[in-house]
Amino acid sequence: MASKLEQLRSMTTVVADTGDIEAVARLKPVDCTTNPTIVLKALGTPAFADRVKEAVTWGKSQNGSEDAVIAAIADRLAISVGAALSELVPGRVSTEVDADLSFDTDASIAKAHGIIAAYKERGIERDRILIKLASTWEGIKAAEVLQKEGIDCNLTLLFSKAQAVACADAKAFLISPFVGRILDWYKKSTGEDYTSETDPGVISVRQIYNYYKANDIKTIVMGASFRNAGEIEALAGCDRLTISPALLDELDKAEGTLERKLSPDNIKEDPYQPIDEKTFRWMLNEDAMATEKLSEGIRAFAKDLVALRTMVKKELAAA
Repeated sequence: MASKLEQLRSMTTVVADTGDIEAVARLKPVDCTTNPTIVLKALGTPAFADRVKEAVTWGKSQNGSEDAVIAAIADRLAISVGAALSELVPGRVSTEVDADLSFDTDASIAKAHGIIAAYKERGIERDRILIKLASTWEGIKAAEVLQKEGIDCNLTLLFSKAQAVACADAKAFLISPFVGRILDWYKKSTGEDYTSETDPGVISVRQIYNYYKANDIKTIVMGASFRNAGEIEALAGCDRLTISPALLDELDKAEGTLERKLSPDNIKEDPYQPIDEKTFRWMLNEDAMATEKLSEGIRAFAKDLVALRTMVKKELAAA
């Protein structure tokens, strides 16, 4: 019998949530997703040592303040990680807009344009890239503009249906509703343990998937942030799932039948309801979990962005 990973591939597009070149080459996902944490970890490996040196050498020839040069080198390194991954996957690579721009629509759009231009300089066209934006109101509005320009977006740090509805209204290419971080919040809040079927993160993604399919919304649902293989199995059949190498390996070794849990052929009615800014902000405010996890996620990515720039500063000084 095929492994559970192979069975999953037959019903869901499998994406690797990593910058680990060796793991991507071995596991052969269709797409790869990155974020500041993943980029920082990847750049600390021997596989990217030469790219770090190249970016620092390039940075030394750039004009501008020290902070501007450091930021430019950090951007170049994020693109280097994405470019390396694009050589290994047939599909898309997600590259994230700086977390500290999460509440600035215009700056997010400008950063996205810069990312697309940087990839094009390396011969990688926009149809291989997803611009990753936090699912704040401002991030979603940036995605709306970018989508109209033919730049596809991945809306991340998504914890609620309100965010998912706004992303659908913006015609985002893809959303990444988080599973494990929702579970983390509820376990801490209630002190309870959950099964795969009662897992609040799993339930959230199932509800979003149902809403999209019930209303023929084309935005791709890609479950993310998994804590265990059970969560993944509970979402088998979702459009896409982005999974860490450790859990991909676990599924590859797992035997038994994998039951399809999500299908566009088994959908309950859920009427389409567009959402405006006032309603979005109120619904998010009323959802303590989504509000806290969104803010926490932005802070964490911003912290890793600072860590990346600190690393660059040290490399620049050493050079």
